[in-house]
Amino acid sequence: MLDAHLSSQEETVFGDFLESLAIHVCEESFGGRKSVTEGIDLEFERNGNRYVVSIKSGPNWGNSSQIKKMKDHFRQARRIGKQQLIAVNGCCYGRDTRPNKGDYQKLCGQPFWELISGDSSMYQRIIEPLGRRAKERNKEFEVEYAKVINRFTAQFIRDFCLPDGAIDWGKVVAFNSAASMPKKVGAGETAKKKPAAKKKA
Repeated sequence: MLDAHLSSQEETVFGDFLESLAIHVCEESFGGRKSVTEGIDLEFERNGNRYVVSIKSGPNWGNSSQIKKMKDHFRQARRIGKQQLIAVNGCCYGRDTRPNKGDYQKLCGQPFWELISGDSSMYQRIIEPLGRRAKERNKEFEVEYAKVINRFTAQFIRDFCLPDGAIDWGKVVAFNSAASMPKKVGAGETAKKKPAAKKKA
């Protein structure tokens, strides 16, 4: 569970880095800019065409409702701009052999990097900075991993262990399976029942 959580966090950080790198590349090549329109990451003009781009790390990034939301954002951008726009779902790696999705283009890997840079070999040239970034992130990841383990351990001991350090399996089972979430009590403590109210004479 811990590894899955941290892997998800690492993927998010890596995705954010790829997005910022793509925007920087396009800014240098075509004066691209980070978009202020909801759901749009990048705007730029090239050869008389205006592009709006939603950037994702890889091609398999979302379910049908998320894709629908992206298409809604493209439609909104067209309404706001009041002009003809080319909408692109740009994926930083991977491939899609059917890029024409009707009301938008899905460009993955080399075609995406070529679109935003004008350089057909850009997808290969970004490998070096990605390698440097990955090395930096590995060091940071090890530090954060240790911190999270310490926090998880402290919380587990506080909530699910007896004073002698043994696991209180009754609390663990109740936490995972009880019909209602049990109230938190201190380590080794038992929830005390309130004394019954005395009947009036």
